[in-house]
Amino acid sequence: MTFELLKDMAKLALIAICLYFALGAHVHRKQPGWSEFFDKRRFGVLLLLILAVIAIKVIEDVVSGESGPVDEMMLQFIHANVPVALNGFFEVATLTGSATVLFPLSIAMVVALLFARRRFEALLLAVSVIGGGTVVYILKALVVRTRPALWETEWYWGSSFPSGHTLVVAAFAAAAAICVARIWPGWRTFAILMAAIWIFSVAISRLVLGVHWPTDVLAAACIGAFLPLAAGVALELRQA
Repeated sequence: MTFELLKDMAKLALIAICLYFALGAHVHRKQPGWSEFFDKRRFGVLLLLILAVIAIKVIEDVVSGESGPVDEMMLQFIHANVPVALNGFFEVATLTGSATVLFPLSIAMVVALLFARRRFEALLLAVSVIGGGTVVYILKALVVRTRPALWETEWYWGSSFPSGHTLVVAAFAAAAAICVARIWPGWRTFAILMAAIWIFSVAISRLVLGVHWPTDVLAAACIGAFLPLAAGVALELRQA
C-alpha cells in the first residue's frame, strides 16, 4: 500500500511538471504578452498545477471508491494515537473554520481593505471565500459520501466530501496570506507559515473529531488553496 501511494505521488508530480512546461511553452509561443508574468510567477503557477492535479486525483479515487480502505486505516490510526485530552484544542480549531467565525471575519476584512483603498486585495478575498463556499455546496451535492461512523461523533449535515471547514479556511487563509504579501512584502514568509498552520490545524481537527475522511480534507485543502491562487493570477493578468 505504501509503495502504491509513493508511485501515485510520483505520477502526480510528473504530470504537474509536464503541464507546467507545456503551459510555459504555450505562453511564450502564443501569448508573449503574458511571458513576463509567467516568468515572475513560476512557483505560483507550478503550485497551482500541483494543487489541481492532486485534487482531481483525490476526487477520482473518492468517486470510484478506491480511497475507502486507506481512509479507514488512517482515521483509525489517528483515533488510536491522538490523546483524548487534545480534543478541546481540536474543537476550537474546528470552530475557527465554521461559518459563524469565517464569514463575519471575511466581511470585516473586505470592508477594512476597501477603506484602505486596497481594491485588488478586497476583491481577491471576497472572491476566494464566496467561491469556496459555492464549491463546497456543489461538490457536496454531486459527491454524496457517507460520513465516518467509526466511533460516536457530533452530527453534521450533508455529504462528507469535501470538508467545508477545511476548504473555506484554506481559501480564506491563502487569500489573506497573498494580501499580506502584497501589502507588507517583509511579512510574506510569516503569513504563509501562519496560513499553513491554520489550514493544517483545521484539517486535522476534522479527522480527530471523526467527522471526515482523510481524502475529504486533502481535497478540500487543495481546492481551497487553489481558488485564491487562481483568482490572483486572473486578476493580475486582467490588470496587465
